Formats: sequence, C-alpha cells, structure tokens
Amino acid sequence: MALTPSTMLPLGTLAPTFNLPSTENKLVPLSSSSGKSGTLVIFMCNHCPYVKHIRTELAAITTEYAKKGIAVFGINSNDVKNYPEDSPEMMKKEKEEAHYTFPYLYDETQAIAKAYQAACTPDFFLFDIEHKLVYRGQFDESRPGNKLAVTGQDLKEAMDALLSGKAIQRDQTPSIGCNIKWKS
Repeated sequence: MALTPSTMLPLGTLAPTFNLPSTENKLVPLSSSSGKSGTLVIFMCNHCPYVKHIRTELAAITTEYAKKGIAVFGINSNDVKNYPEDSPEMMKKEKEEAHYTFPYLYDETQAIAKAYQAACTPDFFLFDIEHKLVYRGQFDESRPGNKLAVTGQDLKEAMDALLSGKAIQRDQTPSIGCNIKWKS
C-alpha cells in the first residue's frame, strides 16, 4: 500500500465522459446521470483499507444525496490481473455487501482514471449540473488508525453547498488513500 494524495484536478474542469460496464453487465455512460443537481464520481476499489474504512458511511451518504439530486458513480480502475480482489465479479459482491446504491463501474483500460487524473482510492470528484468540477478532496479527516469518527463531513459540506447554490470552499484538502494500481 503506497499512501497517495489526490492530484487535485483544477476546479472548473469539465467531467471527462465515460461509458463503462457496471456490476450488472450494462454499459453506463456519464450522460445517464439522473442527478438534477450534480454528479459525484468516486474512484474506489474493493481491497483498499482507506475505502473499507469509510465504506458504511459512504454507502449511507451516497444514498442520501442521490435522493437529493446528486447522481453518483463509483469507478474501479485497478489492475485486476495483479489485484484479483478488485475483479468485476468481486466488485459485484462488494456492491451488494456494502449496500452501494450507485452504479459501480469497471475501467479496464484505466483511460478514465487517467482522464480524471485520479491518483488514489478513494478519490472524489463533484461536478455541478454543467459537469464543471466544484470539489475534489477528502471524504473527511478520518483515516484508518487515527481514531476520528467517519462522518463524510468535507464531502457533505461540498454537496450541501452545491444543492443550496452557495459557493463551495476553494481551499480543499486532498483525499489520501492507496495508489491506483496501474498496469505495467
């Protein structure tokens, strides 16, 4: 596990489009977003201890905010040859066990992770209704072993501001997690 921070893609960047297979074996394009208020793209995987650490709260928060109009997509871009626990079959199992209600997509070529300049898992990208990046940062201050409660505070504050039409804090703390497992 290599501790890696987000690259902090510039705010205002347009969301790179995608059309990726889901755990239900359906191609899901970014344009399928039914989020009337915005879109959240999360780069994640099954085995990362940082993703596991926030798993329960992530499932609850994404379900709550989807009901408020934020479309959510989870994307796994890891090399499954070297990390078989992140395979599409295991993603399906993880989605069910974690109670994720969002599409969990597989980026086999890793082209989408590269387009988003994703660096770690988890890595969060929140876009407004025009698909302009308004937040890329941490879920909250909690990390495995630091004994802080998992709240999703930073991400929730950004989504609340987006929903209420308020400015989102431009000084955003990078997410930190395991590096994306790039193919060699």
